[in-house]
Amino acid sequence: MNGTTTRLALETVGLRKSFAGTAAVDGLDLRVPEGSVFALLGPNGAGKTTTVQILSTVLRADAGEVRVAGHDPARDPDAVRRAIGVTGQSPAVDNLLTGEENLTLMADLHHLERAEGRRRIAELLERLDIAEERGRPAVTYSGGQRRRLDLAMTLIGRPRIVFLDEPTTGLDPRSRRTVWRIVRDLVDGGTTILLTTHYLEEADRLADRVALLDHGRLVAEGTPEELKRLIPGGTIRLRFADARTLDAAARLVGGSGDDDSLTLEVPSRGGTRSLRELLDRLGDARIAVEDLAIRTPDLDDVFLTLTGDHDEDGGPAR
Repeated sequence: MNGTTTRLALETVGLRKSFAGTAAVDGLDLRVPEGSVFALLGPNGAGKTTTVQILSTVLRADAGEVRVAGHDPARDPDAVRRAIGVTGQSPAVDNLLTGEENLTLMADLHHLERAEGRRRIAELLERLDIAEERGRPAVTYSGGQRRRLDLAMTLIGRPRIVFLDEPTTGLDPRSRRTVWRIVRDLVDGGTTILLTTHYLEEADRLADRVALLDHGRLVAEGTPEELKRLIPGGTIRLRFADARTLDAAARLVGGSGDDDSLTLEVPSRGGTRSLRELLDRLGDARIAVEDLAIRTPDLDDVFLTLTGDHDEDGGPAR
């Protein structure tokens, strides 16, 4: 499948999967290099979860070719499972067990020798900053601590590839950034991460490459910066001293005004020339600007432009 020298952790060619005659994944081609973070973005029903379930041997594809760590999940699922770790949206921890007991159970399932298992558990407790909580029942953990414990359980077998499905859903900003640091540390150590997330900032911060899916198809793929360049221009946000000045500016240059914040958003072609021309027009009309900010396109803009409006509660969340 791979005719280049790039070492790929994951690859799909023409991947297809349907449910009751409706295509959840429709001819998907993906190439995920080893030691990278690759993010799958898309609205509900885009095919993200179905893709991950096929790659992780939970589902069988209807058609197409798949390689995970060099193995075909349909023909050699055990080899794939030995190479991967999966962290779902809801932490898969036993609330009645302590953090250390949860990890010991996973070490036993991976057939680690007792001494090796103890070393691995101690390493992960320290690495994920939950060593002080090791003796407490998991039910007493905070959301961020439970997420880190769940990730430690995933890492106990030293997987080469880790699937992270919405890893920071429901976490506070500090806990979210802790998970981001752990992800980057894993990649620095050579682990490959396939990330699905609804937080576009998360994909922007973490992903080396992003695939945007819609209705089971790949609509765009590239680095975050490459995807942002698909959306031209941006906006200039101007703030004025009073509503009368705001109205005068809106009549002169157009844009979208907000009377409550006394701000005006004006489309921009990007670059300093566009900004200078706008300020010159306002200056010539003796309209004073109190403050301004420039907003360039981000992944939110890419997402909305390429996938259109979607009802997040409509359709199968696959």
